Amino acid sequence: MSYPIIDTPDAANTAFVMISAALVLVMTPALAFFYGGMVRAKSVLNMMMMCFSAIGVVWVLWVLFGYSMAFGDSLGGFVGDPTQFAGLRGLFGGNYSAAEPAKAAIPLVGTVPALVFVMFQAGFAMVTVALLAGAVADRMRFSAWMVVAAAWAVLVYFPVAHWVFAFDGLAAEHGGWIVNKLKAIDFAGGTAVEINSGASALVLAIVVGARRGWPRDPMRPHNLPAVMLGAGLLWLGWFGFNAGSALAADGTAAMALVNTLGAGAVSMMSWLVVEKVRQGKATSFGAASGVVAGLVAITPSCASVAPEGAIAIGVVAGAVSSLAIELKYRFGYDDSLDVVGVHLVGGVIGTLMIGLVASSAAPAGVDGLLYGGGIDQLWRQAVAVLAVGGYAIVVTAVIALAVRATIGLRAGAQDEVDGIDDAEHAETAYDFSAARGGRLEG
Repeated sequence: MSYPIIDTPDAANTAFVMISAALVLVMTPALAFFYGGMVRAKSVLNMMMMCFSAIGVVWVLWVLFGYSMAFGDSLGGFVGDPTQFAGLRGLFGGNYSAAEPAKAAIPLVGTVPALVFVMFQAGFAMVTVALLAGAVADRMRFSAWMVVAAAWAVLVYFPVAHWVFAFDGLAAEHGGWIVNKLKAIDFAGGTAVEINSGASALVLAIVVGARRGWPRDPMRPHNLPAVMLGAGLLWLGWFGFNAGSALAADGTAAMALVNTLGAGAVSMMSWLVVEKVRQGKATSFGAASGVVAGLVAITPSCASVAPEGAIAIGVVAGAVSSLAIELKYRFGYDDSLDVVGVHLVGGVIGTLMIGLVASSAAPAGVDGLLYGGGIDQLWRQAVAVLAVGGYAIVVTAVIALAVRATIGLRAGAQDEVDGIDDAEHAETAYDFSAARGGRLEG
């Protein structure tokens, strides 16, 4: 079939995906709150700027050629034709007649306008790029970040999005190899978003190097209410992220919606139990991190498991991610905000557990090992994990080393000690001088 199709959009599905797209877009500012509360007060604006800037960088690239790289006709299953939809040509136009809605015929993806799908998927790209910032908090130059973000989007995210999201017959002719050839299941981005960003974050943390004083000096979150707010907004946005990936207001979206709530809630409880046993206290920081770990893990599997499978995934994701964040101390890499422990580990758990707890009663119609399906789906999931993780590690290393060798990655030593908000942005998040009062005259 030709793509996109020219037809009349379904009004209900269009409204649903438009709302979902807005929710996905909110996830990047939500991540700014989540990450911003985690860092020290002297670098909170820099962290939030790194997240917000991803929106601008990605949107420009997405319109120019990024969408086409992800969803254009496949070039060998590796990447879409970057010229096919350059400037989004071919994705708008037609008959927009409001007087006779039945005769309106415009470019569609599935049953929704192609431009709605463009915006929906742009939100995925934006938040994935922003996730990288958490690994290099407190120490990366903003100009270097902008270069890394742009290069990573083009060389890593857009090709991997094609592998995973470009369904043959829905979004491209002969689409990406993971979804169409390997037939691994990744409904909303456990590989393309979570493993991709987590593996890349590990490389960036290593190449940029540890924060000065880490791990000797305590580097505690400066604003836990902001962390909790960010986690709550991320959870809200994740309903659009997962359910919206159905591209229709139907039973698949309903299953994704329920599983997204279930995995996030159970993972929070699982994280808190581990935290209570190991440290004697259940913390707000642990609750927020546990929610995100569960949401990460259910992202690839939300349409392939039954609600009890989502509970199992949430239990494992919360417990294992809680333990995994300690790996950075054992291996000596400074992943500032635990992108590796939450997103890489959570993404691997969620992707692999499809091969264990997928149920043919769910919309994907596949049984995992524990439901009598054997190891067929499990090995497919494992190959997807290794392929995306390996590609992300290699290409991100090349990007990071090239930027370090040319314009440099790190802020100056004194700027890092003083806080890079002022050095990089000429601003501070909090004005403490007013609280101290002025000088008494006379």
